Amino acid sequence: MDNHGQRSRNEASGPGIIWAPWRIQYVAAAERTEGCIFCEKPSQERDRDNLIILRGEHAFAILNRFPYNNGHLMVVPYRHTADFGSITPEEAAEMTDMLQRCQRATDELMHAHGYNIGLNLGSAAGAGIGDHLHYHLVPRWNGDTNFMAVTSNTRVISEALDETWERLSARLNGR
Repeated sequence: MDNHGQRSRNEASGPGIIWAPWRIQYVAAAERTEGCIFCEKPSQERDRDNLIILRGEHAFAILNRFPYNNGHLMVVPYRHTADFGSITPEEAAEMTDMLQRCQRATDELMHAHGYNIGLNLGSAAGAGIGDHLHYHLVPRWNGDTNFMAVTSNTRVISEALDETWERLSARLNGR
């Protein structure tokens, strides 16, 4: 401390500030969102804007707008439900097929070393949107937990979402 009780530049003062102005979209939307984005987005038929990369009869795949890693996507049933036990065999089969197709496409395009694939049920389990269940597929690379995440609680996403959408959507839809 200096003579005025202020921390000097040389003293540890906890985590520094890293500006991430793009996060304001997430914060602002979380405060005012009514309804369910997983119901609204596929009904709008603006797949590129809404980051929907694949559609099926019972489910769709959508890139996470606030990803943990490049290629982080979600597979979601069209039917609004938070109850895993209510998933029909048709929904389950199509979601599994989509997860497999998305993983193969990500392997081919991004050469991931591994994946986190899972489902969080309820806010206590970490579900950001607890009232509409969805699977996450998060590509992982050796060393992707680097100094940025460890020292500054910041992730580096190296490809723009619209570029990821273009590549994955083209591969998954045969374009």
